[in-house]
Amino acid sequence: MKTLQDLFLSELADMYDAEKRIAEALPKLAKTATSPELRTAFEAHLSQTEAHIEKVERVFECFDEDPFEETCEATEGLLQEADELAAEYKGSPALDAALICAAQKVEHYEIATYGCLVTWATLLENAEASAILEGILEEEKAADELLSGLATGGSNDEALEGGKQTTPYTRSAAAKR
Repeated sequence: MKTLQDLFLSELADMYDAEKRIAEALPKLAKTATSPELRTAFEAHLSQTEAHIEKVERVFECFDEDPFEETCEATEGLLQEADELAAEYKGSPALDAALICAAQKVEHYEIATYGCLVTWATLLENAEASAILEGILEEEKAADELLSGLATGGSNDEALEGGKQTTPYTRSAAAKR
């Protein structure tokens, strides 16, 4: 029978893989970003992500387990989508807005998963693991807030300055009003 600890360790292994994938993707996102502020945010989050990998390893140790990975298909898919958006909007004033959107999708996945892991570590009465995971969760929330600030502070404005184009969707939506 599978236990809560089994689920915890499986999801922790998922996040271990996710953090490694994100660490690999962030330099590419930073290079692709046109805004110096967004580039700096991606570079700073790389350092944080590398620290998260080490912290996840410490959480495994809190449960007397060797760190192991399970393929995080969600992060794999979200990062593939980020690559596709970057390619589709390359050279467009909307590129940074697309990168922020893709990055926030990853952050939201991390926030959801780390939130569960904190709760489960607490239920499993592992205060050290819970504290480590709570720290990661707070850093992920802060990263998401930073991205939101960048989106409202310029990247979306720059995308708008690129010209409002009427697409079939916007024409049909406007006609329904």
